[in-house]
Amino acid sequence: MAQKQFREVIREAIREEMERDEDVFIMGEEVAEYNGAYKATQGLLDQFGDMRVIDTPISELGFAGLGVGAAMNGLRPIVEFMTFNFALVGVDQIINNAAKIRYMSGGQVKIPIVFRGPNASAGQLGATHSTAFESFYAHFPGLITIHPSEPYDAKGLLKAAIRDDNPVIFLESEQMYGMKQEVPDEEYLLPIGKAKVKREGKDVTVVADGKIYHVAKQAAEQLAKDGVEVELIDPRTIKPFDMKTVIESVKKTNRCVVVDESHPFGGVAAEVGFQIQREAFDYLDAPVQRVTLPDVPAPFSKKLFDIWLPGPKQVIDAVNAVTYRS
Repeated sequence: MAQKQFREVIREAIREEMERDEDVFIMGEEVAEYNGAYKATQGLLDQFGDMRVIDTPISELGFAGLGVGAAMNGLRPIVEFMTFNFALVGVDQIINNAAKIRYMSGGQVKIPIVFRGPNASAGQLGATHSTAFESFYAHFPGLITIHPSEPYDAKGLLKAAIRDDNPVIFLESEQMYGMKQEVPDEEYLLPIGKAKVKREGKDVTVVADGKIYHVAKQAAEQLAKDGVEVELIDPRTIKPFDMKTVIESVKKTNRCVVVDESHPFGGVAAEVGFQIQREAFDYLDAPVQRVTLPDVPAPFSKKLFDIWLPGPKQVIDAVNAVTYRS
């Protein structure tokens, strides 16, 4: 086991899969000569050459479509978006082609493609660079949506995503690329669609994914000092979502808070809250609470941004509400 950064394990996963399977290749803006905007592809060009590590023009619609076509013809492309905000330019290829071709072909055409890159807010980048897309992509049948929160999960899930025969949206965070965690040197894969209980507790279930998971973790640590034991669940995969693990936890704790970096209407928290109240209503001692972004775009002002992005206090307040401590 060694301490490795999030960007390092992304790079390791891609390298290992490219070494294992010559059909795997990566393309995107600045992934080759510049070693990636966040250095997640550093060294890959030197090892694999420019036929498998491809710098693209600034044309997301073009290279997303190229990737879909390559996948239809048996290759396994990894398409990096410098940010998923830019992927909106190519979203027709993702939603109307990648997500639907296998279904429309009656299963005859596989689409083994991974679309990956930074998701959601990363400080003062303005509204057009700060959108959380997990609920957006999870809405569409045919797309697997993965949103890891830690390096260990990121590596195992990215390797599994590259080997999957379906299109995968793999969401990262600019603010996590420097995060370190102990990660095995030997190869491992993690199952897609399986949540993980990362903190055992008996008083309240808290569900959180991606960057916002760390906000929930801070809140859980503070609440423990006050005698409230949080069971913290990281879903890791948004679609398919592991409701079974969440429901089992809620049946034990009888309370739940869902923490979500997307907006409230139609977000992940809205869907998870509905599923809990449908599957475990009789076990609830309080209504499910959620912590989300407000229903406004990201502000540029640092003072406003710090209010806009949920912090540990909002999670603690929600936990206090469901445990009747507020």
